[in-house]
Amino acid sequence: MTEIKVKIRNEVGLHLRPAQQLCTKAMEYEGTKILIRFRGREFNAKSLLGLLSACVQQMDEIVLVCDGPQEKQASKELAAFIEHELDGEVFRGVND
Repeated sequence: MTEIKVKIRNEVGLHLRPAQQLCTKAMEYEGTKILIRFRGREFNAKSLLGLLSACVQQMDEIVLVCDGPQEKQASKELAAFIEHELDGEVFRGVND
């Protein structure tokens, strides 16, 4: 089992689009259990509803927990994905 602390840097936290991106990326590691630990609770990173229910916001720190045959690769790649590639684009109105 591997655990890595990761800070959510994108503007909107783990709201719908970034949560969906993380969920899709986590599903690439079949057979590896991937959880997000936040505020004393654990959430399945392969479940969009699980990620959304965590209510993770910008600059919150989470713990990425991976357990299984691809745990080292998954933890390294998912941590990099969260810190550098997670889409935090916010919809802005026409007048913005």
